[in-house]
Amino acid sequence: MQALPIDKLRDEFDGALASGHVVVEAPTGSGKSTRLPLWCAEQGPVLMVEPRRMAARSLARHVAELRGCDLGEEVGYAVRFDARHGKDTRIVFVTPGVALRWLAAHGLDRFSSVVLDEFHERRWDTDLLAAQLKGAGRHRLVVTSATVAGQRLARYLGGMRLEAEGRTHPVDIAYNGEPSLPSTKNLEQRVANAVRRMLQETAEGDILVFLPGRGEIRAAEQALSGTDMEVIPLHAGVDTAIQDRALRTADHRRVILATNVAETSLTLPGVRVVVDSGLERRTHHRGGRTVLGLQAISQAAADQRAGRAGRLGPGRCLRLWAREARLEDYTPPEVAREELDDLLLAAAASGTPVTELEFPDPLPEHALERAWQRLRVMDAIDEAGYLTDHGRRLFPLPLDPLFAHLITAMPDADTRAAMTDLAAALSTDRPLLRPMRREEERQALLEWAPEPCDATTRIRLVRGDPPRAVPANRGALAEARRMADQIRQALDLPERNPDFPLPRESLLEAALAAAPELAYVRRAKRRSALGNGQAEIQPAEESRFPEEAEAALVFDQHSIPGKGTTRTLNLGTCMAPVSLETLARRDLGVVEHDDPAWDGETVTVTARRVYAERTIASESVEAEGPALRAALADLILSGKLLEGAGDRLREEIEAWNLYVALDFGEGEPLPEPREWLVERLQSLGVEQGSDLELVEVRDLEPRGIPEWERARFDRHYPRRLNLEGIDTVVHYEARRKRVTVEKVGGARTTVPRRTELPAWQGWKVQYRDGSRLVPVS
Repeated sequence: MQALPIDKLRDEFDGALASGHVVVEAPTGSGKSTRLPLWCAEQGPVLMVEPRRMAARSLARHVAELRGCDLGEEVGYAVRFDARHGKDTRIVFVTPGVALRWLAAHGLDRFSSVVLDEFHERRWDTDLLAAQLKGAGRHRLVVTSATVAGQRLARYLGGMRLEAEGRTHPVDIAYNGEPSLPSTKNLEQRVANAVRRMLQETAEGDILVFLPGRGEIRAAEQALSGTDMEVIPLHAGVDTAIQDRALRTADHRRVILATNVAETSLTLPGVRVVVDSGLERRTHHRGGRTVLGLQAISQAAADQRAGRAGRLGPGRCLRLWAREARLEDYTPPEVAREELDDLLLAAAASGTPVTELEFPDPLPEHALERAWQRLRVMDAIDEAGYLTDHGRRLFPLPLDPLFAHLITAMPDADTRAAMTDLAAALSTDRPLLRPMRREEERQALLEWAPEPCDATTRIRLVRGDPPRAVPANRGALAEARRMADQIRQALDLPERNPDFPLPRESLLEAALAAAPELAYVRRAKRRSALGNGQAEIQPAEESRFPEEAEAALVFDQHSIPGKGTTRTLNLGTCMAPVSLETLARRDLGVVEHDDPAWDGETVTVTARRVYAERTIASESVEAEGPALRAALADLILSGKLLEGAGDRLREEIEAWNLYVALDFGEGEPLPEPREWLVERLQSLGVEQGSDLELVEVRDLEPRGIPEWERARFDRHYPRRLNLEGIDTVVHYEARRKRVTVEKVGGARTTVPRRTELPAWQGWKVQYRDGSRLVPVS
């Protein structure tokens, strides 16, 4: 075999592995992903955990070739919907999700060592595997990293740290100068210009272009359509045959348009030039959910990308941002920027609640608490953090916990099958439909799936093929159908059938009951936006959500940059319209009472059910309990009930509070008149309208200033003054010994003289007339 830089560590590694856990800190290209599993296999079967399916498959194939065996015999792999290994396979490459499910099922008993490759990507699932395996004692744990501080990681594991040299050549890095920060503005054209420039300035090697996602890759493909170069898209959703083309050496120059899947996990043998957009799609918290947003990469990621150009010899890297732009040093770990539902559920499934685990970085308390509450509401975990029977049904499903919960919450086989198909459609790496640009495409979809509902459209796509005019993504459809079939089989549901009932209304009613946070309503003044009280979305361009609909269940969304540098725009990509009445039937939101009325016999109020600041239902009802007391307070204070009682109450509270503030008497200030009235009516036992007959006006008068002192107090400290040509109210600031006489009526324009006012000895006096404030001397 060809010598690799990591070969120098062989003896040290064997000794370290025999004694405990090992951290191998080695740059990309050193050979760690191919040599370590071979070395570990000499001490027993090894599980090689790769962060991405593409890497797991390609590395398994490469290591099998190095061993001279057929793939699936001594060396194999297992990823979602694709596995080639047997009970005697010595080296199995898997994704973290598969490793967690195997850990929950049988504790990984047959493996003597577990390698967590590319740990610097800091996924939540590899963090969890490290936390679960580091103290178990049954496995030797090997953690590889290209950028994370190895010494800190070795201390965490209680193991040995080894360092390997890389096999990299100098890379000349240039910047295009505009824009100052990585940006999507005119990105496809800037990429095309950069590729053409590199073709002119370099003589050999493939050009690797880093882009944030499939949409940007498609746009760049179109912008490069006029070149003679072979252009290969590389992301998790492309067909295996296309992936293989990118991973093999060619006898001609190529342009590979890749997501960050090509940063560290894959070996692209012909690359000598890198063009870096500086962008990635990264998960983050938003409104209690994990959403995918477009962001600038970290400096560590930029260095990793540039290093791809120096594998074969001196290389070039052109960064599409300004040299002076400041990037964050490292990408925050997923546990710091994602919701933790999956992590909590996976930990519970393995028999160790997160409260008993030590993680490489502490879990954020706010996200941990939200996840704990959500899983408790789902009845997935018990109070101690262990799986419930319902949780055991959720975890084996290869789905986000929310979708697994929705499936198991459906009331019957028809709705369970429909939710299974919808969940499968939303769990693929690619959308089921390509963008529809021609009117005949949209019309064909409308005739085939007439409901203006993204959810039912996706269910129909999973169940049967649309007309040829509809631009379906055949690879994504195949993946969704495989997943749907797997879940249907696990849940003993009927096989897929395009003629199977599609109970849309009962499906959405059950989904709303199981996950009410999925409900969004249109904003009252901005119809382009919908909210659920925690987050706001806009329908995505590809959504079929109709303009006239007022509410939706939003099953899927993603984020894109909005206006400004820190804002993001959330787009609803799978929206199912529902009526406001449906939301009200499920008792969403809170009931508010207003518009009190008194007809001489009955107090009525308007009961409004408010969800996300939008009234979704209202009716006039006879007031009772707290609503009655609040209505009575408003009616009394407005003079519509017990005439004069409201004015007297205001005067008594105002006088008493000034009396106390001036230290003329002992006692506590009284609350505002409305609050005092509500409390007083409650203490009088007012619960129903008929109780009002037992209430007398004197019952609504607070105990205030003693009668023998009241007249003198009012004379010295009046709250209202009628002067010549002016009506005023008087405001007292006792602490500052300041009086403000405010004009509220009258034709007089001159300032009152001091002799017209009470003595107010020792007080500073000022007069306010509109915006004018002047001292009174």
